[in-house]
Amino acid sequence: MNRQTLIILVVVLLLVLAAAGFAVLRQPDQDFVAQAPTPVATVPATSTPTQTPTATASPTATHTPTATPTATPSPTPTITPTPTPNPYLAFSVPGLRERDYPGGEINITSTWESTDAFTRYYITYPSDDLTISGMMAVPKGQGPFPVIILNHGYIAPSQYWIGADTYDASTYLASRGFLTISPDFRGWGRSDTGENVFRSGLAVDVMNLISSLPSLPQADPERVGIWGHSMGGGAVSWTMAVDPRVKASLLYAPVSADASDRRRFGGSGPSSSDPVWRDDPQFIDKISPINYFNGVTGPVQIHQGDADTTTPPRWARAIRDALEAAGKDVTYFEYPGQGHALKGDAWRAFMQRTAEFFADNL
Repeated sequence: MNRQTLIILVVVLLLVLAAAGFAVLRQPDQDFVAQAPTPVATVPATSTPTQTPTATASPTATHTPTATPTATPSPTPTITPTPTPNPYLAFSVPGLRERDYPGGEINITSTWESTDAFTRYYITYPSDDLTISGMMAVPKGQGPFPVIILNHGYIAPSQYWIGADTYDASTYLASRGFLTISPDFRGWGRSDTGENVFRSGLAVDVMNLISSLPSLPQADPERVGIWGHSMGGGAVSWTMAVDPRVKASLLYAPVSADASDRRRFGGSGPSSSDPVWRDDPQFIDKISPINYFNGVTGPVQIHQGDADTTTPPRWARAIRDALEAAGKDVTYFEYPGQGHALKGDAWRAFMQRTAEFFADNL
């Protein structure tokens, strides 16, 4: 074999080997074919497209937004304020009618004086948590005696002495068979100082004294009368409107029983700007004994000087008129030319009428 023939054979052999390798390279990978996804469409190999197909996009569904419901606002509830309880109701006439008056024992602390007709003593007794001092005159003789509680008018506590404003009346009545007790209201004499809203504390002291009478063997607790001058007359108005144990009541130149006459009540209590007057506009009526004379259980006698400039006569006349309107037994005496304290013949006439009044009704 010549050189040229050898070269031709080598070239042919190389071409054969190259063709075989190319065929091997074109052989598909069986694993890849098995895992490949199935085509959506097969275009025939003999089909010669005359136009390159344009892919038509499938329309995407348009999402119509759902409207978010608008919340309807709930109405804001109207809060009705709860009225603040009136802290002063306990000191009104209805409030005093609802509470108890336990009283206690009347103690004789010392003897003041002794006469042919009576013996006068210093005493004390309890009124709630206070100790109240006072004066007592006990008639000589066999008891028990009818009791008259004598209530003093306003005297500055620094100038007051035990029995002031009631000593003469006590002497007159004790000499005629009445056991008299003159309490020194809370804050006066040797009494303790205590709560005295609208001066209702004075009436509380009187009613606790009435409850204490059974501790005295010389006293008849079923025959009790009350007497009061000026501020003490105010205590009588409160007491006779609250306490049915009172058999007869006498007012001497009394302060008004209508609180609307006097916004300065004395004692303690709310100021004129206190919300109680706004929140409870009817409260003024509840602290006015004149509106509660339906509770008076015995006859009433009133004495008034027509020239009194301290407690004007119209106050006493209003008490008379209210008692008459309530159907109560009331007698009214007015003394011409007399002032706040009756003098001379007017005083003697006053005391004679007083003794006769209590003798007839106790």
